[in-house]
Amino acid sequence: MAQSMSFFMVIVLLAFAPICLSTKTYGGYLFPQFYDRSCPQAKEIVESIVAKAVAKEPRMAASLLRLHFHDCFVKGCDASVLLDSSGSIISEKRSNPNRNSARGFEVIDEIKAALEKECPQTVSCADILALAARDSTVLAGGPNWEVPLGRRDSRGASLSGSNYNIPAPNNTFNTILTKFKLKGLDIVDLVALSGSHTIGNSRCTSFRQRLYNQSGNSLPDSTLEESYAAQLRTRCPRSGGDQTLFFLDFVSPTKFDNSYFKNLLASKGLLNSDQVLVTKNQESLALVKQYAENNELFFQHFAKSMVKMGNISPLTGYRGEIRKNCRKINN
Repeated sequence: MAQSMSFFMVIVLLAFAPICLSTKTYGGYLFPQFYDRSCPQAKEIVESIVAKAVAKEPRMAASLLRLHFHDCFVKGCDASVLLDSSGSIISEKRSNPNRNSARGFEVIDEIKAALEKECPQTVSCADILALAARDSTVLAGGPNWEVPLGRRDSRGASLSGSNYNIPAPNNTFNTILTKFKLKGLDIVDLVALSGSHTIGNSRCTSFRQRLYNQSGNSLPDSTLEESYAAQLRTRCPRSGGDQTLFFLDFVSPTKFDNSYFKNLLASKGLLNSDQVLVTKNQESLALVKQYAENNELFFQHFAKSMVKMGNISPLTGYRGEIRKNCRKINN
C-alpha cells in the first residue's frame, strides 16, 4: 500500500511539474493565459484600440510604452501612474518625469471602458498597460512577446517614488544602473530597454544642458557630435522653448529598430542618459555595438527585458483591486 501511494505521489508531482515550471518562468502568479476563461476577448480588445490610436498618431506607440515603464519603476507594475489626485492620493502625474510629458491616458480609458462592457471588473489597469506596451512595440515594427498577466491595481500612488525611482535624462550612468538594479534589472536590461528610445520624442528642457552647459562650465557636452548639436540648438535655445519636441531617434523616429544604437556610436544620442551608454561603461558599450550590428539580438533581449520589467513587484491574489476606472480607486 505504501509503495502504491508513493508511486501515486510521483505521478501527481510529474503531472503538475509543467505547471510549476510555467509559473516560475513567468514570475509568480503571472501567466499569459490568465484571462482566457474570464475574458477571452481581452487581448483583442486592447490590441484593436491601441492600433486605432497609433494609426491616428504614430507617436502614441512610444507614449504607451513609456507609461508602462513609468508605472513599473514606482511601487511595481500596479497602474499607480494612472491615478488622478483625490482624497489622500497625490497623483504621480505631477512628478518631474511625468508632468507635461506622460500621455496616452485617454487611450487607456477607452480600453478600460471597452473591457468593462465586455467583462466587468475582470481585467486590471496594470495588465492593460502591459498589453498596450507590447502592442505598441509590435505596431511600430518591433518584437512580439507573450505578456504574463494577472496583475492587480494599487489603491495608492507615490509622488516621491515617481520623482526619485525613474531614471532621469541627466542622471549619471552609475545612478541609472543603480535604479535598475534596485528593481532587479541588470545592465543588459538597462541597455536593451533604453532601445525603446528608437521611437518617440523628448522635450528641449530634457537635454538643453548638453547644448550649453553640460558640466557647469558654460560649455557643450564634448560627447555630442558637433553638427548634430548645432542642429539641435536652432530649435532649442538657451532659454524658452522648453516643450519643443525632438525625435529621440532622428533616423527612423516612428520605426522600432536598432538605429538608436547606431546613433549612439556616432555620438548622436539625444539625451545624456542615452550617450552615457557608450561613454561611461565598457560593458554597456559592448552591448550597444552588438545591438547596432544585430537587430534580431536587440529584439530578443528587448522582449525578454520587457517581461522581466513587467514582473516588478506585481500585486496578485487578493492584494490590490481591479479598478472600474483606471483613474480612481473603487469606492
